Amino acid sequence: MIPFVSRSSATEQAVWIESLSKAMPSEHIVPFSDLTPEQKQQCDIAIVANPDPQDLMALPALKWVHSVWAGVERMVNELSSPHFSIVRLIDPNLARTMSEAVLAWTLFLHRDMPTYAKQQAQHQWSPLPMVLPKERRIGILGLGELGRVSASRLVENGFTVAGWSRHQKHIEGVECWCGDEGLVSLLSQSDIIVCLLPLTPETKGLLNRETLSHLPVGSSLINFARGAIIDDDALLLQLDRAALSHAVLDVFMHEPLPKDHPYWSHPSVSVLPHISAPTHPESASAIVAKNIENYRLTAEMPMLVDPILGY
Repeated sequence: MIPFVSRSSATEQAVWIESLSKAMPSEHIVPFSDLTPEQKQQCDIAIVANPDPQDLMALPALKWVHSVWAGVERMVNELSSPHFSIVRLIDPNLARTMSEAVLAWTLFLHRDMPTYAKQQAQHQWSPLPMVLPKERRIGILGLGELGRVSASRLVENGFTVAGWSRHQKHIEGVECWCGDEGLVSLLSQSDIIVCLLPLTPETKGLLNRETLSHLPVGSSLINFARGAIIDDDALLLQLDRAALSHAVLDVFMHEPLPKDHPYWSHPSVSVLPHISAPTHPESASAIVAKNIENYRLTAEMPMLVDPILGY
């Protein structure tokens, strides 16, 4: 028996349990709330989606948990010295979905859609000069699986692409930077910066007043990572001063975004409801099922999350 542990609604949990059960018919997937006290003592695996840490600590025999989400930083931060390991979802389909969103919103900025929307509101007919993709410099923050696939997709579409990561990476067609000096170099040469970093103690508040000041005047920003990576006040200041022309934001410090937040009404901000790369239950369930089946056969766990790094 494998419990599904989540703080999501009963309806959403039912969708996941149905999908997971179809993917692994030999396993019995149940909501955590359905476990008897005796069953809680026996569970060695759990499947999770934003779980309550108290629920996980109520499973003393737990050896590892498998998240159906790629981001697990909240779980890592909420758990103090867990007695089990954590596995996050690594889904190639998620990387393709994210690269599609990165390309779509890069094109939105590249083709000056925010400006044309403002012109429409003013009944203004004023074509802007055309910029070729090779003349548009795109900077990717974070060159993990999501960043790598997104960077390559931008290269395929003719953009000039550079990227930054904690450690040096090598991606065909992409100029790769690392370290503090590399971050400044990347920011200073990017017309559009795309944030795909994991949230860690090192990346929290990384895009602040100092770092954002390195972006060229008139550049734009896309954040598809985590809201806490950006200092909201610093970003709003840069937008108000027109140092940055536009920001596309899909993630926020608090979600849903509070109704009184200035992002909602800011003329240079596009607000999205965390939809850049939603997890698809069918593909995610297949990956979880394969990892659990392998564990049952070999006792080998999948790649584990480093609790220090948070991913």
